[in-house]
Amino acid sequence: MDRIAVLVPCYNEAQTVEKVIRDFQGVLPEAVIYVYDNNSSDGTAEIADRAGAVVRHEYQQGKGNVIRRMFREIDAECYIMTDGDDTYPAEYAREMCDKVLEKHVDMVVGDRLSSTYFTENKRPFHNFGNSLVRGTINRLFKSEIKDIMTGYRAFSYQFVKSFPVLSKGFEIETEMSIHAVDKNMYLDNVIIDYRDRPEGSESKLNTYSDGIKVLLTIARLFKNYKPLQFFALISLILLIVAVIFFIPVGVDFVRTGMVARFPTLIVCGFVVLAAILSFFAGVILQTIRQKDRQDFEMRLIEIENSKNQ
Repeated sequence: MDRIAVLVPCYNEAQTVEKVIRDFQGVLPEAVIYVYDNNSSDGTAEIADRAGAVVRHEYQQGKGNVIRRMFREIDAECYIMTDGDDTYPAEYAREMCDKVLEKHVDMVVGDRLSSTYFTENKRPFHNFGNSLVRGTINRLFKSEIKDIMTGYRAFSYQFVKSFPVLSKGFEIETEMSIHAVDKNMYLDNVIIDYRDRPEGSESKLNTYSDGIKVLLTIARLFKNYKPLQFFALISLILLIVAVIFFIPVGVDFVRTGMVARFPTLIVCGFVVLAAILSFFAGVILQTIRQKDRQDFEMRLIEIENSKNQ
């Protein structure tokens, strides 16, 4: 098992990957640096190999697929995950590692948003999207994560080996954050400087399509992790709709003693039934979730025992 493993997912980062490797070698000379090439066509893997990294390949496209492979294959006491585009300074890696190794933090978040991100990043919709996602998740899950979508993080062995990677693309950071909050993992933040990509290096993130995927991921994880709140909200919306359509029917009945709109009344009745079913579905799923959390705690004990063997 490695003491520290630096994980660098890469897709066409020939311009910057060597500098990233050299920087982390300088800050963490005892670390093993793993570059996982995701079907690059510009020689990224060859450059990383010459720079001294351990190069491996993931042929399913997407950052989530790469991280799934990394987490399955690599055993380490502390993991540092960074991007191959040289936007995250290596000098913060030692502080992040110390929090994992000495304070037993499960996930350390490299917080860009509290420093230079909004001035360095030249894509205004990315700035808006990061703020929107951070605010949404912190409200829905009652957390205080400073940067939800940062690609610069440190992890413990327990986090890596207990995290079920479901996302295939850039939604993976959001999934990590929500998983850590839901499972009561020990989280911490380190404020880092952020620098935009160098001239000629292009982002693989599509502002609109990937932004929509992230928002859909939040909705899906909210349903999965907080089913009672999710289905209670649907139940409330259905009840409000039923009441709105029932009001004119009720007013007519009070005035005339007759129901002139039977189809509307019947639809309102079915909508109320749907609301009741939605609420009790949330209650049942919440009970299942509680059992899942108990099983997860037992799984953490097994992971810790396997680490110490």
